[in-house]
Amino acid sequence: MLPILAAGAVEAQQPARSPRPANARLPVPATTPRTIPAGNIQTIRVEGNQRIETGTVLSYMSVGVGDPFDPDRIDRSLKTLYATGLFQDVKLTRDGNSLVVRVVENPIIDKVTFEGNRLITDDAARALITERPRSVYTPEIAQADRQKILDAYAKRARFAATVEPKIIRLPQNRVDVVFEINDGASTLISRIAFVGNHAFGESRLREVINSREEAFWRLLGNSDSFDPARVDFDKELLRHFYMKNGYADFKVTDATAELSADRKSFFLTFVLDEGARYRVGKVDLESKINGVPPAQLKPLLEIDPGDWYDGDAVDRAVTTITQAVQARGYAFVEVNPLLKRDTAKHVVDLNFSVLEGPRVYVERIDITGNTRTKDKVIRREFQVAEGDAFNADAVRRTRQRLQDLGYFNNVTITSNPGSAPDRALLNTNVDEKATGELTLGGGYSTDIGALANVGLHERNLIGTGIDASINGVIAQRETNVTLSATDPYFLDRNLTAGFDLFDINDNNQVISQYNESRVGGDLRLGYNYNDHLSQAYNYTLVQRNVYDIASSAGIYVQNEAGRSLLSQLGTIIALDYRDSRLQPHSGFLIRIGEDFAGAGGDVHYIRSKIDGSYYFPLDAYTGSSDWFVSVSAGAGYLSYLGGQQRIIDNFFLGGDNLRGFYSGGVGPRDAQDDSLGGRFIWTQSTELHYPLPISPDLGLSGRAFVDIGQLSQTVQLAGQTVYNSTRPRMGAGIGFSWNTPFGLINIDLATPILRQSYQVPGGGKVSDKSQFFRFGFGTRF
Repeated sequence: MLPILAAGAVEAQQPARSPRPANARLPVPATTPRTIPAGNIQTIRVEGNQRIETGTVLSYMSVGVGDPFDPDRIDRSLKTLYATGLFQDVKLTRDGNSLVVRVVENPIIDKVTFEGNRLITDDAARALITERPRSVYTPEIAQADRQKILDAYAKRARFAATVEPKIIRLPQNRVDVVFEINDGASTLISRIAFVGNHAFGESRLREVINSREEAFWRLLGNSDSFDPARVDFDKELLRHFYMKNGYADFKVTDATAELSADRKSFFLTFVLDEGARYRVGKVDLESKINGVPPAQLKPLLEIDPGDWYDGDAVDRAVTTITQAVQARGYAFVEVNPLLKRDTAKHVVDLNFSVLEGPRVYVERIDITGNTRTKDKVIRREFQVAEGDAFNADAVRRTRQRLQDLGYFNNVTITSNPGSAPDRALLNTNVDEKATGELTLGGGYSTDIGALANVGLHERNLIGTGIDASINGVIAQRETNVTLSATDPYFLDRNLTAGFDLFDINDNNQVISQYNESRVGGDLRLGYNYNDHLSQAYNYTLVQRNVYDIASSAGIYVQNEAGRSLLSQLGTIIALDYRDSRLQPHSGFLIRIGEDFAGAGGDVHYIRSKIDGSYYFPLDAYTGSSDWFVSVSAGAGYLSYLGGQQRIIDNFFLGGDNLRGFYSGGVGPRDAQDDSLGGRFIWTQSTELHYPLPISPDLGLSGRAFVDIGQLSQTVQLAGQTVYNSTRPRMGAGIGFSWNTPFGLINIDLATPILRQSYQVPGGGKVSDKSQFFRFGFGTRF
């Protein structure tokens, strides 16, 4: 029995007794019913009950008036009353021919509060526990709730957290329950070790897994925090890595995590059994589907005898064959890779068996984890609907589409048996991430100089999938304010609609000795013909003004002075076969665009553009998806339809589209060295992307590139000379990208390989403007 305290006094809750098994005997009072002599019960008197009706107490008992004083039945009554959880103490005694039931009621909880918790909010902690206001308080429930909160802290790598339930006694047998919480420090991984590894060193294996050893640069991440779920995933990553490198018998025999005495760090150890390394022996394929002969499928296999066994290559072969057969109209297909090991010769024979699979249809699609994103936003990305034939490739594409939304940390889609053998349930679980950004930042850009920006961007407005933003930038050579919104499923149809409003001021004194302002907006409407082909239309209306022209500027620039109204209609068609729109690694993208200015306004031209990119993965050669080559190219032509021909409508070359040269630093120039732009442009870039020999947790990646481009056909005014060459220019160099929590940093070091310079009458010279160092930085906090 707990001691009675004065109202408002705080009482530390002592650890609860171990839970009683269902068949355990409860403690028996000193006056045990077994000592009661035989006889019949004439009356039953209940004492001590304040809140609980006497009839309720009697209803739990196994004896009643008129029954004999049977010790066994009285013992069962005692146990039953304890088991209700309503009482702190129960005693059954005999007073003559009366059975006296003395009870001490458990208190009622008035309120439950939390103190000291910062990592887990009150609402989150309250959702974990069982205790509620107006429920009955018991020490056992309090200790069970304590453990639930500790488990929640353990999932966040806070094994040093402490939780102490305390009670405050109130009048009328009521209590307040207070959980005093100390979040504790993060329990980090101080050491990761491997036992049994011979083929690969510890440093290489540490790069394979997601868990990381404690380091100062991981302050803003959590990969060095111990997480049991992450350790399980690490085991799978190790298995995948070894299987990819020929170790077909590999397994992780054990993974242990030892908590240090101060509960502040873990020592993580993986015990490995590498087994032997296998080469591929025979490679065969058999098809049991009529109309699909093996000879049509064998060329799809990218596995040759003598290669090291590669589990990834086997998985890719299964996917490729499955897609090829389904493309021939067979929705239900199974491809089973059969492995036959020769342990003596360390050879694996592969036989791919292609057969018609069981007919399975999607019965229901369930979605969980979306606390914010509406169900319809997720369902509209599905490539399979309820009632359709189950298609593994469509499920894979659906997962990639959901991942490409950028709303979720992770997306998993699993299939479970439905209500019948030919029915399947698709369970989709999403882990939502923050999609809103309040941007307050500063930095430096090579193009616009030192900058400060403030903005609000929400990529998933109130869970509808609408992308909306407002942003302002003040820089040395540019100021702008923009407001934009895009609905990817306008009116819940296959339409992308959006608008932009902007006010931009550019300081172009460095390249052409004038300033330009643009105030206006655009409307956009797009349509997806299928998963890969889309088309978008846009209308742009902009009031432009060229002002602050330097007195030393040439006549071309002088003629730009004043206002002009641009009214432009445009369209763009895109063919997109990239594996990911956010982080492409393979596939290609082609875009063709056409702009027509002249539907109103005082600017008249037709501008045609085409560009494309192709991505070559190098996984098969490097064993890492971080290696790939991207080849991109583009061209554009501007054809005037009358009226004044303006420099500000021309194409410009240099900077982002030709590294090694200043932005606008390549192409036609006048005698005053002003950049005039051009009517015809083409560019080509080849990039090798590769990981840097440092921890991937730093978010650094490298690239080597070669850029080529040419700009020409500037409109010439009578009697004026334009200096230009139709020869291509070339720049080459290396670059680094650092994806930090404060923003993306891009650094390019490039040197011109091909450049042009021209002698001006009178001894002067104009030339292409080179730029060795290109830097862009943005920060958010």
